Amino acid sequence: MSHLDKFDPEDYYLSPEGYIIFTEKYHLKRGYCCQSGCLHCPWKEKNEQQKKNNKSNNHGNHS
Repeated sequence: MSHLDKFDPEDYYLSPEGYIIFTEKYHLKRGYCCQSGCLHCPWKEKNEQQKKNNKSNNHGNHS
């Protein structure tokens, strides 16, 4: 039994180097971002924008 058996075949594909690449469908089923920089992360843009906003909000706000 492979560790990939627990995943739906539409949840991932293998890269030419043999890495498991999770699809956007899998990420949406999981329901949250793991912060690992996944190639097909549906939250990627939202997370990048949030980081920019946090930097802007914290810039010059020293107590």
